[in-house]
Amino acid sequence: MSKLLVSAIGPASSVQDGGRYGAQRYGLTPSGAMDRIALAAANCLVGNAPFAAGIEIGPFGAAFTAREGAVRVALAGALRSADVSGRAVAFDTSMTLADGENLTLGFARGGCFSYLAIEGGIAGEPMFGSLAVNARAGLGSPYPRPLQAGDALQVEAASGAPERRIDLPAAGNRPICVVLGPQDDEFSEDTVRLFLDSEWKVSATSDRMGYRLEGPAIQHLHGHNIVSDGTVNGSIQVPGNGAPIVLMPDRGTTGGYPKIATVISADFGRFAQIPVGTGFHFKAVSMAEAQAELRKLAELLRSLPDRVRDIESFDLNLEALQTANVAGAAVSAIDAGTWQTASPAAARD
Repeated sequence: MSKLLVSAIGPASSVQDGGRYGAQRYGLTPSGAMDRIALAAANCLVGNAPFAAGIEIGPFGAAFTAREGAVRVALAGALRSADVSGRAVAFDTSMTLADGENLTLGFARGGCFSYLAIEGGIAGEPMFGSLAVNARAGLGSPYPRPLQAGDALQVEAASGAPERRIDLPAAGNRPICVVLGPQDDEFSEDTVRLFLDSEWKVSATSDRMGYRLEGPAIQHLHGHNIVSDGTVNGSIQVPGNGAPIVLMPDRGTTGGYPKIATVISADFGRFAQIPVGTGFHFKAVSMAEAQAELRKLAELLRSLPDRVRDIESFDLNLEALQTANVAGAAVSAIDAGTWQTASPAAARD
């Protein structure tokens, strides 16, 4: 076994997998990755099951160090600067950290969560069938809380397999699709139209339990209390102050505020990646359209292994390249025959 040491890390970073399911009727929150496709992509790169436990890294930077042997990892999700002991590395690829090497990550750009998958997964004791962390409930393993500097994760030693990359479709910047209801009748038609036509922003007070939205106040027709009923990821509750809250994986399993709409499952990961303060719109779709989009997402998930390719690498003779004539005719860094071309005069001689 090797270890992956957390050298430095910001808040909102924890061990997450596909979540714990089958017991929401008992009040057990599901938790799990905010962006399941990004987690699955990172896991595919190192040969893990799609929803094996990895490290969900929040918007701030982080650093990790391999200890007691080499560790093979992969990065996917929100882009950020990344380097291994000073060498820049790419996202959507795997890489091997030699014993003592550091992986350093900067702040997220254009998203919130990046995923670090480790070959062989993370050693831990499943709680209700999952390692996913829910800090409020004290659930998760190997640490039932957000990760901290000094934490050490037990992982398998790197296998030495070839490094790989994965080609993923662009997320796009289209509106977040919702299905209206189940309590949209608690709001007037004009209010529902206001909800759909307005620009919204994610508040800085948001967390893995719920994203609070900033925008116009949404008024209720009959008050803000209903008989508590079940919630799902993406339920959009409207409390008494009229500021909608989109429920996230650490949500409660029931709630007593009217739900004006629900983010469709296919757009949930894309919604979770919206940075604080970034404007976006909602778009109402039918149940049939939501199901069609979910089928597309399921097909993307099934296709992830087919999108993986080995990274072709080669060794460069940097000394020879420094003396090469690269200012004139096109050259190939790996073909010495193209590095120097004879002048016309020399050719005549």
